Amino acid sequence: MLVSDVMSAFPAYIRLGATIRRAAELVSVSEVGQLMVLDHDGRFVGSVGEEELVRAMLPSFDEVAGGGGSLDDAFRLFLEKGRALAERIVDPLVARDTATVRPGDELARAAVVMVDREIRRLPVVDGGKLVGTLSRADLCRAVIYHS
Repeated sequence: MLVSDVMSAFPAYIRLGATIRRAAELVSVSEVGQLMVLDHDGRFVGSVGEEELVRAMLPSFDEVAGGGGSLDDAFRLFLEKGRALAERIVDPLVARDTATVRPGDELARAAVVMVDREIRRLPVVDGGKLVGTLSRADLCRAVIYHS
């Protein structure tokens, strides 16, 4: 079985230069934890996940302690930091050394890569272009419907 047999052909993506606000909106509405990132020519360059977005907005321990130290203070600082970062570009948060697979790769190989590297969603790239993604849920579906 090949990656192309079970991959999602309509991946959630964002382009370099987009704002952190836009990335957060796309993560929210697409209900995926990781967005694929394309350059302005439509070539795959990496990914940005909800973890990177949240981590960028989290106040440090010193910020929380300096702001009063309570959970309410921490949440207020989280919101303030999020508002301050909202219009900045997402580019510094993009992981550019992302593992990828090709549509014609064996599904078992992709599954091993995902498990070994603890990857939840793997970009499917063909000739530098993003053509889909392969998620752990896609792997589960393959086992259920193709075994």
